Amino acid sequence: MRAPITLATLFAVTVPHAASAEGTSPAPLPVAEIVTFRLVEGTDPAAFVAAAKAMGPFLRGTGAFVRRTLSVDNDGLWTDHILWSSQDTAIAASNAMFEQPEARPFMAMIAQDGLVMRYAPVQMQQE
Repeated sequence: MRAPITLATLFAVTVPHAASAEGTSPAPLPVAEIVTFRLVEGTDPAAFVAAAKAMGPFLRGTGAFVRRTLSVDNDGLWTDHILWSSQDTAIAASNAMFEQPEARPFMAMIAQDGLVMRYAPVQMQQE
């Protein structure tokens, strides 16, 4: 028999955004970097995923990277969803990425027309 889901259970799996210490300003919210795009025509999706994986050492080396999800829908619209420790660190890492040799193959496969990048402070997470 499954245990009933209660409000206490729901609150236990969310990430609160309380003050970093009593009487101080709130800790920075983690931020999601959400990029939607299509691949350059003729790009092999498996090669693109391999190029995305090759970015792992750079992402982890920033010290601000939390997690990444790369997905594609049935219409070929890709979403790269990266969780960062804060918006400032996300922007700094994004700017630094363009200088990384391992980013060149990944970036070359992304069609620039229609690419949309945005940042969204995370309000809740559940696992």
